[in-house]
Amino acid sequence: MISEFVSREDTMLLNFGYQGIMSCIDALVNRRDAIVYDAEAHACRVDGVRLHMGNRYAFKHNDIEDCEKQLQRATELAAKNGGGILLITEGVFGMDGEQGILKEICALKKKYEFRILIDDAHGFGYMGPTGAGADEAQGCQQDIDLYFSTFVKSMGSIGAFISGPKNVLKYLRYNVRSQIFAKSLPLMIVEGMLKRMEMVKAMPELREKLWHNVNRLQSGLKERGFDIGHTNSPVTPIYMKGDVPEATQMVMDLRENYHIFCSIVVYPVIPKGDIIYRLIPTAAHSDADIDETLTAFEATKKKLDAGAYKAVEIPDMAEVS
Repeated sequence: MISEFVSREDTMLLNFGYQGIMSCIDALVNRRDAIVYDAEAHACRVDGVRLHMGNRYAFKHNDIEDCEKQLQRATELAAKNGGGILLITEGVFGMDGEQGILKEICALKKKYEFRILIDDAHGFGYMGPTGAGADEAQGCQQDIDLYFSTFVKSMGSIGAFISGPKNVLKYLRYNVRSQIFAKSLPLMIVEGMLKRMEMVKAMPELREKLWHNVNRLQSGLKERGFDIGHTNSPVTPIYMKGDVPEATQMVMDLRENYHIFCSIVVYPVIPKGDIIYRLIPTAAHSDADIDETLTAFEATKKKLDAGAYKAVEIPDMAEVS
């Protein structure tokens, strides 16, 4: 069902997304090969790249010129070693909500010989005309060699899958260590995914409602002067200034007093003094939910700017005595 949905020949189910993509990367390359990857890759892919005993080249986030520069370096090395090149990027980047520059990268196949693996955990199920993913949305499915996603996001469950050519998938089934030496995805999870896939295919109104909520939230934030970067997906980052204690107090206030749950990103993931609040609306949210969220962020932003969340300085007891 998944193979048909994402327009690939074959699909392999994986027990977990994190270790699944790590192990797939490890299986796909050897020491003669080179890896080219986006510098803002998720930790799971960074760990997968770390397993590679050959050369790896990171290109600046969504920078096609630097991507080509790294492909040139990788091409020279691959020719010298008699290896190949695997390029890894994302369909939708989970931190900033931007889609990967898939179409532009695929166009480079006319100049360089390489294969593309995309992690579309944040794009599968809603991006594109049928929800098949970011590559469908950008019209480049046929140029993406391997398509990976998890069931954790749009499917609301656990596990993952990788889809691609039959010969590559057959190879992976015999070489992905996280599957060979661990239990497979439980049958009840598989049954649940089949039902969810039926809903994705037969209920486009869910996808329409999701995008309605996304547009309402993001336009509402922009109208209120919030910086949400360049997101073009449901992942909605809100960029603010403050330190770690302030971010912690604000997110607790949002949760405990306004009943709004969001995750925060602070130092050391991003520079000191910056805060990212990440919101991801779903099809289950109502207009009232969105409006309540906008009101809550307006109120807490005023508190943040007024210094209400600053940490209380504890006096030195030796000085007090």
